[in-house]
Amino acid sequence: MAAPAFEDHFRNPRNAGVLEGADGKIEVENPVCGDLLHLYWKLSPERRIARATFQVYGCPAAIAAGSMLTELVIDQDLPALNRLSPEEIAHALGGLSRESFHAAVLASDALQSMLRQLQMNRR
Repeated sequence: MAAPAFEDHFRNPRNAGVLEGADGKIEVENPVCGDLLHLYWKLSPERRIARATFQVYGCPAAIAAGSMLTELVIDQDLPALNRLSPEEIAHALGGLSRESFHAAVLASDALQSMLRQLQMNRR
């Protein structure tokens, strides 16, 4: 049986879709299973994540992890985001099976790509 948070984020994903006027967008893919995650964001003047949305082409766990990722990053500053791990994403979903943990890794890869892009744009 799926954890309540997992089931809720899969059936009722938060922040799904393209973010018009986004400050940035990244795309990451799991080369093994083919799951694809697009992450969009807008920054506040204080360099916090003001808005984040996602699109996922993949399994239920990838959809739930993308949804949870957006909830975890909104209103966070960039140093706090550096500490968000795949394990924390999985934990926020109520836990993921070994077979589904790849979804938390995909979400974490998207976050790390976003942070790299933000760091490059800052230079």
